[in-house]
Amino acid sequence: MNRRQLLARSGALAGSLAIARHFARAAANPFTLGVASGEPSPDGFALWTRVAANPLAPDGQGGMSGPVSLTWEVAADDAMRNVVRSGTVEADRRLAHSVHVEVGGLDSDRPYWYRFTALGERSPIGRARTAPVPNAQLDRLRFAFASCANWELGYFSAYRHMAEENPDLVVFLGDYIYEHTYAGKNADRVLRKHDGPTATDLAGYRNRYALYRTDPDLQALHRAAACLMTWDDHEVENDYANEWSEHLETSPEDFLRRRAAAYQAYYEHMPLRARSLPKGSALRVYDRFRFGNLATFSVLDGRQYRTKQPCATPTKRGGHLVPASCAELFDPQRTFLGHDQERWLYEGFQRSEVAWNVIAQDQLVARLRERTDAGELGYWTDDWDGFPLARQRMLEAIAATRPANPVFIGGDIHSFWTNDLKVDFDASSSPTVATEFVGTSITSDPPPYHLFMGFLPDNPHVRYFESRHRGYVAVDLTLDRMETRFQIVSDRRDPNATRSLLKRFVVESGKAGAIPA
Repeated sequence: MNRRQLLARSGALAGSLAIARHFARAAANPFTLGVASGEPSPDGFALWTRVAANPLAPDGQGGMSGPVSLTWEVAADDAMRNVVRSGTVEADRRLAHSVHVEVGGLDSDRPYWYRFTALGERSPIGRARTAPVPNAQLDRLRFAFASCANWELGYFSAYRHMAEENPDLVVFLGDYIYEHTYAGKNADRVLRKHDGPTATDLAGYRNRYALYRTDPDLQALHRAAACLMTWDDHEVENDYANEWSEHLETSPEDFLRRRAAAYQAYYEHMPLRARSLPKGSALRVYDRFRFGNLATFSVLDGRQYRTKQPCATPTKRGGHLVPASCAELFDPQRTFLGHDQERWLYEGFQRSEVAWNVIAQDQLVARLRERTDAGELGYWTDDWDGFPLARQRMLEAIAATRPANPVFIGGDIHSFWTNDLKVDFDASSSPTVATEFVGTSITSDPPPYHLFMGFLPDNPHVRYFESRHRGYVAVDLTLDRMETRFQIVSDRRDPNATRSLLKRFVVESGKAGAIPA
């Protein structure tokens, strides 16, 4: 045997041992995190899965090492007998063995079923519906939206009930995960432990998403319908704004490194298209999705481009209550969405040709007059109240361009709200230009009910508030009306929690403002 033959045999043996070790690690079903679909178009959607034999491996790689080849299939039937599209894709360490397949060439406005195969195993079968073509006469759309799911504080029964409603579309409005871990005096509140300490690096964020993705109710929801998605703060850090941490001692350079890791993990675990692939510490999630002649969803990003919160305290710059004497509040250069996204949104209002314009974003839009400790009317700095002129610009744009039936949907505040949106919240004669519905949390703690009820006399544009229940919002949309149902679960700490209807509202086409039904 010459030297070259010896090296070849040694290399082959080493390769065989490496493959054997890899397959030993992947001996369990590699689809521990389920499957998902998102961002539907008239001819397709994005498909997602992540190969992770050991999803909580300390290095954040899910127990995987070398590249893995996956086969994907899309079928016209739920038994996967009539496969209409298929292909192969490689998963590797660069994206933690996640894959994002953009499927095209499908028929519009109909359901399809899909699955992946890898390492001799098949994934669960998921279902996704393509969007109608832009000029299609669509009679009805059923969608649901949710936010604020904290693993430590309860079970995700609300997700299971959302799936049972068989929606055409699901919209996630932020706080899909919680980066922080309760410790010390708060540890006794924990029902289900997080995988480790507060996530601050790429491995930590990857494992936090992986933990949440192991939840059977969240997996069931993703299998049931395609989704649209945006984020709020806890996908990175509580109350962050653009390049600024809520902690004054953290420099923008250090925070942007953390944000880059968090955005990378977000992309790796959500059914986003390749256009959202992170570029350094940036990732675009805002986009527009049209469903025939019936609806357009403008999905906004309220975190990445905003100005930092006004009038920081000596210890933090996150959300807190400030009086009107805070001069920063009324700086016209301050922005919630970033000026580029603002222009994009307003141009969409001008071009809108649909019956309903749904603006999906992460926070409460309506003015909420709260009382400071001194009894003054205050502004909460982390939501739209902390950016009053940016909000006014947006509502003035709606009043000027008059898109049909603008309805905002939001989350973050862990409570249900139904609001009239006005250009001037201080003038009782100011007309209502849009309607707002805010959903409660899946599990996260609520604001104090009686305290907030005490604010309502100062906020006559608030039609409804309720914070004592966890759940989600289901919507049935037709050309003539939007019916919105506030759905609640019996107990967030019960994995078998039941569902019931809390309240129902209707918005009639051409009449801004909701009425109880």
